Amino acid sequence: MKKILIIEDDMALAQELQVLLSRNNYEAEYLTKFSDVPNQVISKQPDMVLLDINLPEADGQNILKQIRIQSDVPVIMLTSKNTEMDEVLSMSFGADDFVAKPYNPSILLLHMEAVFKRYGATAKESVLVYGDLMMDVARGMLRVGEKCAELTKNEAGILGYLMQNQGRIVTRDELISYLWDSEEFVDDNTLTVNMNRVRKKLEELGFSDLIKTKRGQGYLLV
Repeated sequence: MKKILIIEDDMALAQELQVLLSRNNYEAEYLTKFSDVPNQVISKQPDMVLLDINLPEADGQNILKQIRIQSDVPVIMLTSKNTEMDEVLSMSFGADDFVAKPYNPSILLLHMEAVFKRYGATAKESVLVYGDLMMDVARGMLRVGEKCAELTKNEAGILGYLMQNQGRIVTRDELISYLWDSEEFVDDNTLTVNMNRVRKKLEELGFSDLIKTKRGQGYLLV
């Protein structure tokens, strides 16, 4: 049973939402205190967060931004404003969906199911792990503990391909072909520039020697 965390300061609405979710085979819980919300989310480890934009002690969009530093948990933003700017900001901070109040319960449930379906379909491809290093391919986010680094599409493609091919040497031609198939124009010089950027970001996270160059052969994760 999936666990849903409700972050809504209208307690009557939060309770109604909890009942709705419980009746639809979810385990639902809502917060009653709104200080240090990001850490509450991390400690409770929900499968999804329903997050109100307007909270008494903090802005929901800023809370989302802080959550994303530590977690990739699916987040659906709930708001009564329903403006394009709210939607743009929420999605840019890492929201998975955006539902305006007052919402039809059936519509909200469909939005939740759609987000879970996307995560289920892409989980294996979008999250790669190498030792203590984790990369969210979809968001281009590299993480070691609480330290994070953002990757461009090419940088994520390079490191992701190396992580998917752990234990063997990957040639430069192979990487260029892979990135070309991803509809990114990459030549030999572009590969070199992006590889250097990847190494610099890895170094900032404490992995300075993770990618080894095998002269005349290619690259290997060690």
